[in-house]
Amino acid sequence: MTTSTNIQEKPSVCPLDCPDTCSLSVLTDGEKVIEVRGSKANPYTAGAICKKVSSYYPDFIHGDRRLTQPLLRTGPRGSLEYSPISWEEALDRVHAGLTQAIERHGPESVLPLNYAGPHGQLAGGSMDFRFFHKLGATQLDRGPLCGAVRGTAYTSLFGNAPGMEPEQAEKSDLLVIASNNITVSNLHLARIIKAAKKNGAKLIVIDPKKIKIAEQADLYLQIKPGTDIVLFLALAAELEKRGALDDAFIDRWVHDFDDYMKAARKYSLEDASDICQLPLSQIQEFLSYYTAAQNVSMSFGNGAERGINGGSSIRAAMALQVLSGNMGRPGAGIIAKQGLAFPATSAKLRRPDLAPEGTRMLNIVEVAKHILDDSLAPPIKAVFIYNHNPVCTHPDQNRMRRALSREDVFIVGCDVEMNDSMAFADIILPAASHFEFPDIYAAYGQAHLQRAEPVIPTVGQSLANTEIFRRLAAKFGMDDLLFKADDYELMDDAYDGKSPQMKGMKPREIPLDRSLPMLAENDQELVMCKTVFPATETGKIELFSQDLENKFGYGLPRFAEVPKSYPLTLITPSSSKRTNATFGGNRESMGIEKLEIHPTDARDRNIKAGDKIKIWNDLGEVYLSADITDKVKPGTIYSPKGTWLGSSGSNQTVNALINADLKADIMEGACYNDTFVDIAVI
Repeated sequence: MTTSTNIQEKPSVCPLDCPDTCSLSVLTDGEKVIEVRGSKANPYTAGAICKKVSSYYPDFIHGDRRLTQPLLRTGPRGSLEYSPISWEEALDRVHAGLTQAIERHGPESVLPLNYAGPHGQLAGGSMDFRFFHKLGATQLDRGPLCGAVRGTAYTSLFGNAPGMEPEQAEKSDLLVIASNNITVSNLHLARIIKAAKKNGAKLIVIDPKKIKIAEQADLYLQIKPGTDIVLFLALAAELEKRGALDDAFIDRWVHDFDDYMKAARKYSLEDASDICQLPLSQIQEFLSYYTAAQNVSMSFGNGAERGINGGSSIRAAMALQVLSGNMGRPGAGIIAKQGLAFPATSAKLRRPDLAPEGTRMLNIVEVAKHILDDSLAPPIKAVFIYNHNPVCTHPDQNRMRRALSREDVFIVGCDVEMNDSMAFADIILPAASHFEFPDIYAAYGQAHLQRAEPVIPTVGQSLANTEIFRRLAAKFGMDDLLFKADDYELMDDAYDGKSPQMKGMKPREIPLDRSLPMLAENDQELVMCKTVFPATETGKIELFSQDLENKFGYGLPRFAEVPKSYPLTLITPSSSKRTNATFGGNRESMGIEKLEIHPTDARDRNIKAGDKIKIWNDLGEVYLSADITDKVKPGTIYSPKGTWLGSSGSNQTVNALINADLKADIMEGACYNDTFVDIAVI
């Protein structure tokens, strides 16, 4: 029995795919994680953490689903029939399976299928990238699954220069929150908003659903999904009519103003009211708040990027901040891309130079299609799944399951716990959790660099990702020193220790009890056009992107209607119980998930609260529980993403309904929210 005398409190960092990257305090008896709390080592997260991290991590680390030894599949794919084997046999079988594919079809027949399970620099992408680059495996463009549309929208204007730190929004007198359910997936921004409102700031929330933060809004705009671009173009044109653009800022800092305004002038406020399904009076009220404010901060989340107009919507919103001159001073700016503040040396860490010239790269959204394509040259004949649960996170779930069911494709799985994707693997390698190895953590929603050491020993026979790929590299005869680097050498490869931001410390030397803020020159705040500057070819904020024009035909934002094949639009937002699919196996997630339905849509279909609902389209059928609420718009229904197959009686989740072939306007991003369905009582 554990007693209080042997309980220790140790510092750590949350590795989950979330913008906040909280500092943690872990209670442990030296063997097990007993409790996870927030810590104040990172002043931005300041001791507050989400319920899922505080409640679910002990079970994730020590529960029945935890993988603790290598496994060999002995039954059909998906049957969960496995037998324990030794690490030596497991690595021999992985070597044999990958080698067979390479000998028959070439190294590009091997595909690493990973995404963002852990966000530590070592676990998330270090020795693994070195291994697959040296192997000559097919490379994967991971951004289109999530993040690339929003990130590229930002960099098309500003280049690789960091945006406004969220802490600065406390100095704003108006905050605009769009497509960002911050209380679920950007928790600490809520504290900043509360402080700003206490100082007299106003809050505008734009979202198709009346999310929790909207209850605090001075103005809430319940916009039609996918139409944000029209609203922001019309607002820019109206500001020009009113003489409310910042001409001095535009002359000094803006490139291609005239071309952008030609696109904006196509839409009036009346057009925006009609297309966005917003009362004209609310749009006028937005303008009143916006033009009266001295310092406007904007946070535009990932929600809008998940549709065909995603890149255009985000670019148009950011352009409004530029045209109004809400830059160049604390409290005025765009809260985005803080990750660009870190002195990352990714090429040194991941070594892309090791890959043979001309190695192909595939879009992660299209992986299932490519695995099923026998005409692909060379075909994919070996898949290595790690840091990822593709069955539960990719669009067109059933196509992914068909792809991973191919018996002629050798599949390796590597994860902390058994999940729906691991069930397709021929060999499973047990990965250590982030509590069991050292790592270093940047963030994409705040600018504090943090480091962590193990708080418990590795559970069972599990190994850290870095050690697994060191052993695989040795098995394949990769004996260069770069494949023998230990975790602390990898940390030092991840960031430039000579950067002034590092304060004379090597990355491995960052204290565990505090974070290292990433500041501008002379330790100034990150303020666009004052302490950091547009990193574009012109040195200005570029409203027309030649690069996006060349690649996608979207030099300027442009609106497109999406034809509806079914009457209802399905939105699949973040869950308060899961981070993507992580914790999806927890008992609180394994019950039937809710589907939020407007009373009008429910009444038209004789649906009552609590009814078991069938939701379907041509791709699949899922069973959910009806939650009748006027927080959603008529014609738009909501069910959180990240559920596992066992949560629905149909053995499918909402991802089965999402079209993987529909792409966003830029970066070929996945269009999760352009999903059309119908519903009925079962």
